Amino acid sequence: MVEKSLYSKHISTQFNAELEDVRQRVLAMGGLVEQQIIDATRSLMDGDGMLGETVRRNDYKINQQEVFIDEECSRILARRQPTASDLRLVYAVIKTITDLERIGDEAERIARMAADLASQERLRYGYNEIQHLSKHVSQMVHDVLDAFARMDIEAALAVAKEDVTVDREYEALMRQCITFMMEDPRQIRRVMDLIWVVRSLERIGDHAGNIAEYVIFFVKGKDVRHLSLEQMERHVRGEDVLPENGPSAGAQ
Repeated sequence: MVEKSLYSKHISTQFNAELEDVRQRVLAMGGLVEQQIIDATRSLMDGDGMLGETVRRNDYKINQQEVFIDEECSRILARRQPTASDLRLVYAVIKTITDLERIGDEAERIARMAADLASQERLRYGYNEIQHLSKHVSQMVHDVLDAFARMDIEAALAVAKEDVTVDREYEALMRQCITFMMEDPRQIRRVMDLIWVVRSLERIGDHAGNIAEYVIFFVKGKDVRHLSLEQMERHVRGEDVLPENGPSAGAQ
């Protein structure tokens, strides 16, 4: 949970309630996104075209939540004119829901590929590796939402580091898919669908990493986008770090 001291300084208890309500809505949206990833992957692994269609239909719920939370944040900005940590919280929420919505889009794309593949003969390779990658990025999303809920910068940094491993898994899977197509050109269409799935999973990892950066920004008040992991870790420890490309790069 976010420390109550972040809210208690406000004279207006309504302002406190508005901030907490927005935060809770982000977590609810994140829970729905997590389930979409799980269901999309299950539809692929089980060849369940109907489940894939269900995931596709449910994508509108994520879109609706993004619009509602964004409107709430706009009202808070207009009516409350927040400053300091309050402003950073609203900023972090707006950025986070954008990435959550894009994760939902990637889950919808996986479901679409799964529904298409369900009507074809199942490939004999690639699925176990894809399931492993899906579990990895699903855990990243779960962990970064937990970091957001507690505003835990150490947990957020751990998620950012995991994206490096996801990238390696992605590259290995892409090489494997290319090999499959070279060995059996008749499978090119189906393997291409799997490539889109793999690409979507890698993008989900990227978006989880983005959310981790917003958590660090909220707590530390420093924009750590475009910094190396080593520099980000030093920021988390409270050390002043100049970006590699000069003082202006990644500055807040």
